[in-house]
Amino acid sequence: MGSHIPVLFGETIEALAIKPNGIYVDATLGRAGHSSAILSKLVSGHLYGFDLDETALEESKVKLSAISDSFTLIHSSFAAIREELSKRGVTQVDGILADLGVSSPQFDDGSRGFSYRYDGPLDMRMDVTSPFSAYDVVNGYEGKRLYQVLTEYGEERDAKAIVSRILKAREIKPIETTFELVDIIKSAKSPKTLAKKGHPAKQTFQALRIEVNGEAKALDQLLADAPMLLKPDGRLAVITFMSLDDRRVKRRFHELTAMEGSRHGLSLRPEEIIAPAFHLLTHKPIAPSEQELMDNPRSASSKLRVLVKN
Repeated sequence: MGSHIPVLFGETIEALAIKPNGIYVDATLGRAGHSSAILSKLVSGHLYGFDLDETALEESKVKLSAISDSFTLIHSSFAAIREELSKRGVTQVDGILADLGVSSPQFDDGSRGFSYRYDGPLDMRMDVTSPFSAYDVVNGYEGKRLYQVLTEYGEERDAKAIVSRILKAREIKPIETTFELVDIIKSAKSPKTLAKKGHPAKQTFQALRIEVNGEAKALDQLLADAPMLLKPDGRLAVITFMSLDDRRVKRRFHELTAMEGSRHGLSLRPEEIIAPAFHLLTHKPIAPSEQELMDNPRSASSKLRVLVKN
C-alpha cells in the first residue's frame, strides 16, 4: 500500500501560524501527516482530529501518541465540527485545516473500491460502518438520478451514454466490481475520447465517491461553520484537489471577505462601510512547488486557500 504524503506541507503549517497554547482542528486527519507537525508545536494547546475512516484514526493515534497526549480523535464527518467540538466544551479555536479528497492509502487499497486502477468491490465508503456504498448508487439509482450525480459531481460529458450502459448491464446482473464498472464506462466512450490523456473512468468514480460520502453537502456545512469557530487571527486552511471543491471554497471565502462598500449601485459614505470580519491570507491559491511535483506527482492538482479572522 502507498503511504500518504501530505501535500503543501510546509506552506500549510506556515499559514496556520501555530501558537503553542492554541486549539487546532484537523478536519481531515488521514494518517496525521499535517497533524503530527501541528501537535509537535503545541505546549499547552490541544489538537482535535476528525475522520470517518476508523483505520486512519487507529493509525494516527499511534503516531500522535509518540509526540504528545494533547489530542482528541473524533470518529465523525467534519460536517459535524461545530456540534462535536461543542460536546467537548470547545466553542472557539485558533486554526482549522481541511485537506479534502481521498488519502493515498485509501486509493491504493483495492478492497476499498476507490480506485479504477485496482479490481475490488464497488464500495468507496470512507466510513466502512456506513450501510450505503457505491454498489447501491450504481445498482439502485434510477437513470435520471444517476445522470444527475455524474454530471453534477463528475462533470462527465458522456454521462448519458454511461448511464444507458449501466442500466442495460444491471438488467442482466448487478454490477459488483470496480473493473466491471470501468469496462462499462469504456464501452460508452468513443475511440477518440479513450485515446485522450487521463483515465476514462476518473470523472465517474469521482462522482460516485462524492455521492456515497455526501462530500458536497459536508463541505458546504464545514464552510458555513468553520469560520464561525475561529478566534481573532484564527486561520482556516483548505486544500482542494478538484475544481468542484475549489470553486466552493473560493466562493465562500469571497462572501466572507467582501467589503460592503456599495448599496443598490450607490456608493456609501465612509461611516456606512462595513468592514468584513475576515480577510484572505492567500489572494491566489498556493500551488505545489516544482520540487513537490517531482517528489509527489499526486499533488499536481492541489490548491491551498487560507482565510483569517480579523
